[in-house]
Amino acid sequence: MLNVVLVTPNIPQNTGAIGRICVNTDTRLHLIKPLSFDIDEKAVRRAGLDYWKLLDLKVWESLEEFLAYHDKDKERFFFATTKTDKPYFEQTFQDGDFLFFGSETEGLPMALMQTNPSHMLTIPMGENGRSLNQAVAVGIVLYDAIRQNFSKGIL
Repeated sequence: MLNVVLVTPNIPQNTGAIGRICVNTDTRLHLIKPLSFDIDEKAVRRAGLDYWKLLDLKVWESLEEFLAYHDKDKERFFFATTKTDKPYFEQTFQDGDFLFFGSETEGLPMALMQTNPSHMLTIPMGENGRSLNQAVAVGIVLYDAIRQNFSKGIL
């Protein structure tokens, strides 16, 4: 199973769309607090996220808590960022990988990415673009990881 990690997401609609992608790809979604929106049962129901109950979701109180728990996995952490020239499609992904995406306003903390700078990845964009919608970015990288591993039973 692949893992999508959202570090302090800001926009509930993006998180909802990413949740739908994760349900449809049998991917675990990790949300790192603080969140700027509610994901309690009432808020999810009000938002019409009828698929949310099918989501393999883990909510972490902090990035430090997540990193301490997954210390043994850090060699399989990959960081989506505009701060590198390495395209995501040059990376070989495998089952169990963690695909990190930062908040829509701040991106990922540089200190986190510096734990394994060779795993910083970007989605190439034209010179007029500055960034992509978070849900779109997750879909691009996640589906490439699935494509690479489809014959091995991912999805």
